[in-house]
Amino acid sequence: MTSQYSLPDVLDKIFENQLALEAAIMALTLLIEREGNAEVGNNVRGALHTIGENVGHIRQGLAKLKATPSSK
Repeated sequence: MTSQYSLPDVLDKIFENQLALEAAIMALTLLIEREGNAEVGNNVRGALHTIGENVGHIRQGLAKLKATPSSK
């Protein structure tokens, strides 16, 4: 396996995708809320809060994987 496809690098790309999706979903949520659907907005914000709560854990795990010699 080449280093650009190592597990930590692939997980890092998946994490970047997650953050991009989070931003896109938030933009859609703002649009939905402007249209007057606060309930849907609140539900989505709850899910986005869970994503935000896990960001630190994911970053720490990725850093640990990248520091492990066997993962490269």
